[in-house]
Amino acid sequence: MNKQEMKSNPALDETTLSTEPIFNGKIITLQVDTVRLPDGNTATREVVKHPGAVAVLALNNNKMLVVEQYRQPMNRTEVEIPAGKLDPGEDPQYAAERELQEETGFHSGELFLLKSFYTSPGFADEIIHLYVTENAQPGEMALDEDEFLEVSELTLEEAYQYIENGRIADAKTMMAVYAWHLYTLTGQWH
Repeated sequence: MNKQEMKSNPALDETTLSTEPIFNGKIITLQVDTVRLPDGNTATREVVKHPGAVAVLALNNNKMLVVEQYRQPMNRTEVEIPAGKLDPGEDPQYAAERELQEETGFHSGELFLLKSFYTSPGFADEIIHLYVTENAQPGEMALDEDEFLEVSELTLEEAYQYIENGRIADAKTMMAVYAWHLYTLTGQWH
């Protein structure tokens, strides 16, 4: 899924008149756009630009691989499925395989795209490509030098308990749990 493939409603489209760069960081950039509204008036839009990311719902013996790591914006640790940002020009499937191996030590075996989705379209263009593998194979981790995490495996019931008690609170992991649950009921990845 890319912006060119998306349908738009011309009656609601906004036209960018100017862009003011505000911040250029390691992961994101921030800009303020001045736009023309459908009624001809102008407004400003604060936009976070992100290179995109991948996430992997990796199942090993009917358990979901997760990592627990500290998340500074939340000021606490969070249990999540393996994920990471795309490098410039990187194929998302390759990135998913890389992130799974780096963060968990597991290799993907057969990997397929479940769905791509935007995380917060009101202010950010970050898109996450969610992949699934049902036959993850153990290997060795290769964490980044500033990455500290613990790997574990959860049953579906445990994943729901983690959602209930707030240990899983991010959208990509919750979506993965719900997709996994639907798969257990229907036998199909939707």
